Amino acid sequence: MSQQGNYSRREFLLYGSIFTPLYSWMPWFRPKEIGLAGARFQIVRLKAPRHVKLPERRYLLIHGNEQTAREVLEKHIPRRRGRAYIVESKTRNVAIENGTIDPNRMFSRFGAEANLKKLNPKWTPDQLADALDLLDEKREHLLHALLPGGSDLTIALHNNGEGYSVNDEIPISDLRSIKQQDNPHAFFLCTDPDDFQVLSASPYNVVLQQHVRAPDDGSLSRRAAARRQRYVNLEVKSGDAARQQEMLNWLEAHLA
Repeated sequence: MSQQGNYSRREFLLYGSIFTPLYSWMPWFRPKEIGLAGARFQIVRLKAPRHVKLPERRYLLIHGNEQTAREVLEKHIPRRRGRAYIVESKTRNVAIENGTIDPNRMFSRFGAEANLKKLNPKWTPDQLADALDLLDEKREHLLHALLPGGSDLTIALHNNGEGYSVNDEIPISDLRSIKQQDNPHAFFLCTDPDDFQVLSASPYNVVLQQHVRAPDDGSLSRRAAARRQRYVNLEVKSGDAARQQEMLNWLEAHLA
C-alpha cells in the first residue's frame, strides 16, 4: 500500500493529474492508488502468465461494504490480465467536504447533486456547490482510468439485499433476458448490445441499458452507456459468493 494518508485530499488528486503523462515512460512511478473525493481505489496491475492468451479487462469494486464482491474479486484477479480498482473504504458511502456521498453516484454533476442532498440534508447551498465543483474538477481523471474506451471491457462487482433486484432495472432497460425469475438478485447489467446478445445466451438474468429511460443517477453504468463504453455490472445477493464466481467465470469464458 502507498503512504497516501500522509497527503491531503487535494494534494493527492492534484498529483494524480499532474503526473499522468509521465507514467508511459516512467513505469516505476506509476501510482498504486487513484481517488475522487473520499473514494480511494487501490490499483492492482494484473499479469497472467504470458502463455495464457487473455483479454485486458478493468475490474472494479466501488462499494466498501460489499464484502462478498470484494472476496470474489480478490480471488479472481490473479488469473487475469488488465487492472483492478478496489475501493479501500469498508463502508458504502465515503467522505466529501465534511459530508458523505455514495461513490457510485459521483460520475455526473446531476446525479451527485441528488445524492449529496439526500445524504447531507443540513448542508447549505454553498457547501453543496463546493462539493459539486470539487467532483467536476477531478472526475475525468478517475473516469479515464475506469472507462479506458475502445473495445476494453469494465466489469464491476456488486452485492445487493432485499431492497434491490433486477426487477428494479427492467422498467428502465432496453432489453431483458430473465432466465431465473426465482433469483432476481443475481443478474448482469450491461451497456453494450453485442455483450447483451452473448450474455442473454447464459442461464442468468441480464438487462441491457444502452439508452436508460430514467433521470441520470450519477452511476458509472450510466456514464459508460453515454460514452458507448463496454461495461457490465455483476450483481448477486450479499453472501452468495459461489453464484457470483460462477457468473463471473461464465462471463470471462464467453465475452471477448
